[in-house]
Amino acid sequence: MIHFNHVTKIYEDNKALALEDVSFHVEKGEFVFLVGHSGAGKSSIIRMLLCEETPTEGEVIVNGHNIGALSRKEIPFLRREIGVVFQDFRLLPSRTVYENVAFAMRIVGASTRQMRRRIPELLNMVGLSRKSKAYPNQLSGGEQQRVSMARALANNPSILIADEPTGNLDREKAAEIMAILEDINNRGTTILMATHAEKLVNEMHKRVITLDMGHLVSDEKEGGYTVGV
Repeated sequence: MIHFNHVTKIYEDNKALALEDVSFHVEKGEFVFLVGHSGAGKSSIIRMLLCEETPTEGEVIVNGHNIGALSRKEIPFLRREIGVVFQDFRLLPSRTVYENVAFAMRIVGASTRQMRRRIPELLNMVGLSRKSKAYPNQLSGGEQQRVSMARALANNPSILIADEPTGNLDREKAAEIMAILEDINNRGTTILMATHAEKLVNEMHKRVITLDMGHLVSDEKEGGYTVGV
């Protein structure tokens, strides 16, 4: 599903080392936390998974595709297999909840019939069935993040990348988001979540990959948040 094989990333403009000899594998259906201080290398890993960057050395394989060997025409097709949830929601403010999710489906050519069937399912999954006509500024932060999650799942991706999805939420709302993510994972979607949320990581008892200054320093099956320990 996801394979990092001895990956090193050096940014040529300032010779900064982002990752050095990082190797790990994520199998289908896993839920994995990616933790580490700012600058540890989490963002570089996510950018490679989204084909925004390629490794300086080593290989990154996503769903059988070597991202360093993909042509520009092939990249959008791989990205359709990956859903992304961001910390800052990135919703379209002038569109309703329904329209925000529909936008993601329309980009890949979904029909109106497909959207009418799929979007209510997604909004029900994230607990927003009654908010389909609301606009983002009428929603709480937790509700906006749920819309973002529904949009990320619109095209039934095999992998969901969550980049600090609870960073702007209070503890109660963050717990709600984590419950939804666990439900999504239980339905078969592979989840890789970058986070600084120590308590959430420790409570979930999932696999934890810890990075420090570009190096993978631990990979525990039922791990905890050990950054700075």
